[in-house]
Amino acid sequence: MTLFIKKMSHNHSHNHLSISGKNLLISIVLNVLITVAQLIGGILSGSLALISDAVHNFSDVISLIISYGANLLSNSKKQTKQYTFGYKRAEIIAAFINAASLIAIAIFLAIEAVKRFNTPHDIEAGIVIWLALLGILANGFSVLLLKNDANHNLNMKTAYLHLLTDMLTSVAVFLGGIIMKYYQIYWIDALLTLIISFYLIYMSWEILVTSTKILMLFAPNHIVIDEVADEVLKVDEIKNIHHVHIWQLNENDCHLEAHIEFYKDINLSDFDVICEKIEQVLLDKFQINHCNFQPEFKRDDEKELIKQD
Repeated sequence: MTLFIKKMSHNHSHNHLSISGKNLLISIVLNVLITVAQLIGGILSGSLALISDAVHNFSDVISLIISYGANLLSNSKKQTKQYTFGYKRAEIIAAFINAASLIAIAIFLAIEAVKRFNTPHDIEAGIVIWLALLGILANGFSVLLLKNDANHNLNMKTAYLHLLTDMLTSVAVFLGGIIMKYYQIYWIDALLTLIISFYLIYMSWEILVTSTKILMLFAPNHIVIDEVADEVLKVDEIKNIHHVHIWQLNENDCHLEAHIEFYKDINLSDFDVICEKIEQVLLDKFQINHCNFQPEFKRDDEKELIKQD
């Protein structure tokens, strides 16, 4: 009987900074207030751009609630025998939902803007100006609250981008209100809505793609599996590496599992030493911080680098 010994590395990164749920909560409250005010103001003024800003703010409320819940899950829920990874992917799922929802809303607003081009009408610009200014101030404050966390967390980055794009939306609506008030150019309302929609799609696409790749267990973009294999094969005792899987659990944890074939029937203590050497190299060169190796010696199995199931 062949003995299969597995070795798991635990080179956990301790640089993952804690995320402030309090800042998210403040942002949620501010966006609820903005949404209600701008929706009412948009209806009273007849401004599609202001209603668009209100809808965008409502999407912010939903996305921030999702981000807040995901943040609580990922930081407070630990691994169990049933959930062996805990809730580490909660924030990735939140990032995916947020990005997808933002793209869907942007497409809807673009369609409405095109319709408005064909049927322009007078707009009460004074209401637009003051409520857009409210949006600029409130979202600007929220952006400052989340800026630091957005630099190292994909979930926080989506929340941050929601708020940043909404602040920029409010700036555009504010300028549009000025133009409508003093020059009576009302089609600018539809044009601003269309520009905002394309901008939202542009800002959300990369996050949607990144979160999808993580959820699909794709290897990170910075890792070339052939290069990883070459590094492992530099160890004299190793004859072959095959059945390789590399994936990201979340933004901070990159996993590798593989079978490694040895030239000789080595001792378990020797295997431990070799594993530690490989793990350090993979951590330093590829940021792979979890390794699971299955050693083999004269085992009759397929030796392809990537096994086709």
